[in-house]
Amino acid sequence: MTPQPLPSALPLTDRTRHRRPREQGSLARADLDAILDAGFVCHLGVVIDGRPLVLPTVYGRDERWLYVHGSVASHSLAGSAPVCVTVTHVDGLVLARSVFEHGVNYRSAVIHGEARTVTDPDEKLEGLRRLTEHATPGQWPYARRPHRKELAATTLLAVSLEEASVKIRTGGPDDGDGPDAELGLWAGTLPFTQVWGAPVPDPLLPPDIPVPAHIARREGTRQG
Repeated sequence: MTPQPLPSALPLTDRTRHRRPREQGSLARADLDAILDAGFVCHLGVVIDGRPLVLPTVYGRDERWLYVHGSVASHSLAGSAPVCVTVTHVDGLVLARSVFEHGVNYRSAVIHGEARTVTDPDEKLEGLRRLTEHATPGQWPYARRPHRKELAATTLLAVSLEEASVKIRTGGPDDGDGPDAELGLWAGTLPFTQVWGAPVPDPLLPPDIPVPAHIARREGTRQG
């Protein structure tokens, strides 16, 4: 049976309710998808032996699941456990007339759920394909696929995208019509972007092997 599409609005739960500042919150699933698609590194929060642990890792996704992977020996990738996954993009600094009013323009998603260990071989391979293609589109058909021994040494976790909190801050300072406007100080935003550089070949690579097109065309393009 084909799964039904997810609702266009994210469910409002106690964990995803926007409290402060509420105007920066979004319940649009399209905003969640855009934030996830703009990055490839997330921070995975887990509890190990009663203590919190947050790890940076790459991810991939489909419409319903976010996938992260690692070694089968990693205690942080134990399935059937509550996790919190965050993805954040910094778009600029908001520089006001007073330090108190300074801020950051950003996009962030916080995903709550229970990590599921992927055991189905087809889903595991598909999850790893999505993870690879999310970071570097075109790399999965270009590079060698993982063989059975490598798959056995890899843990793939799936976290549902059903429960998530999205916050977005845009615009300039908020003190332009207050008393500090009389100080005569500059205020505004300092945009921040990340751009892919020129590919650097492996020193052991034979000189006659060219940079593949799917990697070369990312040079000079913006990430995020």
